[in-house]
Amino acid sequence: MLELSMVLPIKVQNGGLFISRGVGRHPARKLHSWEIIYVEKGTLTIEEEGIPFVVNAGETLLLWPQRRHVGTLDFPPDLTFYWLHFERQKTLVTTENIAPLLIPQHSKVGDPQYLISLFRQFLNEQEKLQRTVALELIVLLILQQISEAGRHDEQPTEMGEAIAWKAQQLIRSRFHLPLSTSLLAKELHCNADYLGRVFRRVFHLTLTEAIHRQRIRAAEKLLLSHTVSLTEVATQCGFNDVGYFRQRFRKHTGLTPTVWKRRYCKVHINT
Repeated sequence: MLELSMVLPIKVQNGGLFISRGVGRHPARKLHSWEIIYVEKGTLTIEEEGIPFVVNAGETLLLWPQRRHVGTLDFPPDLTFYWLHFERQKTLVTTENIAPLLIPQHSKVGDPQYLISLFRQFLNEQEKLQRTVALELIVLLILQQISEAGRHDEQPTEMGEAIAWKAQQLIRSRFHLPLSTSLLAKELHCNADYLGRVFRRVFHLTLTEAIHRQRIRAAEKLLLSHTVSLTEVATQCGFNDVGYFRQRFRKHTGLTPTVWKRRYCKVHINT
């Protein structure tokens, strides 16, 4: 009988599959462990230490320990994602001939079905009464897949990444004004096509999508007020046409502004 002693670089805590009911959002918390999230369907919006992430279907997000993260929008009704928590072992066995895994924080995987099968295998193994080292091995395979996806992604230069973040800050502060890719590029003194490419690489969104998301996010807050009309909400959020505002709002939230307001604008009485 072959006997092997295995020292793995990680220790698994737990994992699961989240299926949205269309209510609530990711809670604010700061964990002691690492967390991997893989979105199978829908879009997860979350911040880590104030840095926003929009995680779409087929993408992963790595949340760091000791960093506060919180959901920035309510869970959409079509959202489904896998999650798991793990720790790094303090004592590691290193081999000079083996390259370390470099895990990007936000990445699009190359083979979604294989990654999903690994997560399902992890969940099946987790249900067994006796815990085995298989959990750690499966998580290492998951991390390897994410690492390979990160290597294949075309990464922007440091200069390109800085420009993308400046564009993001402009969107967050000027979303209510006329805004477009060409206007942002002119403000940042760069080519519009180049700005669009580096922004998409960094944020996995087009500039137009980012502008719309910021405007809809602001509209959700304004709709909570009984005193603001739909036309005023659209205008204050940068939409000149109410019909187009309704269209974009429904695409991003799955609801019309009127239905959204009726569902979420509730009167709370403290007694």
